[in-house]
Amino acid sequence: MKRKNSFVLDEKDDKAVQLFSELGMPKNLAKTLMYISQVDECRSADVEQGADLRQPEVSVAMQEMRRRGWAKKRDLKKKGKGRPVHIYKLTKPLPDILKNFENEKMKQVETIKNDLSELHNLIKGY
Repeated sequence: MKRKNSFVLDEKDDKAVQLFSELGMPKNLAKTLMYISQVDECRSADVEQGADLRQPEVSVAMQEMRRRGWAKKRDLKKKGKGRPVHIYKLTKPLPDILKNFENEKMKQVETIKNDLSELHNLIKGY
């Protein structure tokens, strides 16, 4: 990740996003994950700029990351009136998240293998 006015994803990050995406992870989730994994904590606006995403894409990705237990959110009250700013941070290091994602994919592979095997057995009689 290179630093401009704010962090932005670089070629290595883009390659990781591409691989995550090819493995079935939504691209907005992969981009958000790669961005947030390289900062201590950030606002969704930081992710929007650094990962080149729109606000709804970041919001959906952050919800999914929180659902999976990969990230947490805290609210930062602004002075005066207005909505608080959401601050996000990973709850696990990126290698642990990758291991979690890998385990999910390996379970899917096993399910596919079992289903194919069952189909082979069913079709033998045709």
